[in-house]
Amino acid sequence: MAKASGYGWLRPQKMNFDFNTPPHRLGTDSQKWQKYADRDILPMWVADMDFKSSPAILKALHDRVDQGVFGYARPTASTVEAVVNAMQARYGWTIESSWIVWLPGLVCGLNITAQAFAEPGDEVLTLAPIYPPFMSAPKNSGRVSVSVPLQLRNSHWEIDWAALEAAVTSRTKLFLLCSPHNPVGRVWRRAELERIGEFCVKHDLVLCSDEIHCDLVLDDLPHIPTALLGDAIARRSLTLMAPSKTYNVPGLGTSFAVIPDQTLRARFVRATAGVVAEVTALGYSACEAAYRDSEDWRQSLLTTLRGNRDFLMDFVARELPGVTLEAPIEATYLAWLNVRALNLTDPIAHFEAHGVGLSDGAFFGAPKGHYVRLNFGCPRATLEEALRRMQAAVAATSRG
Repeated sequence: MAKASGYGWLRPQKMNFDFNTPPHRLGTDSQKWQKYADRDILPMWVADMDFKSSPAILKALHDRVDQGVFGYARPTASTVEAVVNAMQARYGWTIESSWIVWLPGLVCGLNITAQAFAEPGDEVLTLAPIYPPFMSAPKNSGRVSVSVPLQLRNSHWEIDWAALEAAVTSRTKLFLLCSPHNPVGRVWRRAELERIGEFCVKHDLVLCSDEIHCDLVLDDLPHIPTALLGDAIARRSLTLMAPSKTYNVPGLGTSFAVIPDQTLRARFVRATAGVVAEVTALGYSACEAAYRDSEDWRQSLLTTLRGNRDFLMDFVARELPGVTLEAPIEATYLAWLNVRALNLTDPIAHFEAHGVGLSDGAFFGAPKGHYVRLNFGCPRATLEEALRRMQAAVAATSRG
């Protein structure tokens, strides 16, 4: 396993945060917990964490609520500055405030990207397995989604470059990249990203890089924004980012696209007209506090997630025969588990019957019955209980 570190934009003063106490979510508006509200099933599916957001975010939200007025909002100079400074400090990426286009979510951004840079009938490339909206967004507006399967080589998920080249046609206009990759947890290396950039230049493709998990790298690896690969790539790229996954604020609907090229940015903005909702006042407040005031919390979160990741990998290897983690989880709080050897017609139903709710790998473009995705962004006690239930579910397959 690669050496873990607090890879980040600074080394903050150590503080104590509570990542052990499960927050009360059952019976609330939580989509994650409502799914199994009337059943004894631990929800380990959708990608939000069972941790409270950082104290800085909570304070910023309380302060904003105390103001008492919630009119239409625009980002303040300090909110934009927090984002610009974080990109520079964490990644050495100098962005201009004019490059930022605010969005109420990254799924919205994927859909707008497909509409802005491809016409009906045009093709949009991506790599599978992949977060489902990468495949559905083009289809929603009459574009054609083309998925190129990743290859498992030497215990790493890799791009099949020959298959990617073969997938290009005269109707291919856009390439959607997930970096780091959800669900396989892969951090793309510089050489791979440069090759992706060269591929897009060669075929005159717009490159859209969803980097929503970029602040959740668990190993001692740098996240490299695709727009840093050179001017030729930056001119055809847009980068989708958000504080939502890292700081556990997806319900506040605050994301943004960074688009250096003015022409691309204008096309993207035109495609949002009349269909994209505005970001809320509370969303802007949380975003600013996340990027400006929550780095110490993020580093503590990463320590917690590394511990959960290592515990999970060890438990799967020792206690779950027929379940395999085929590659290291380098980033995210999501585990991509191969369950094919269990020979289950419906793995999700089987694990639900034993009290664990997982995501079906088929939704991500994997063969039915081969994979499930598990969210380990939760207190260790929750993870341990979920894995014990999975252990019982696996044992039941040998008896049945």
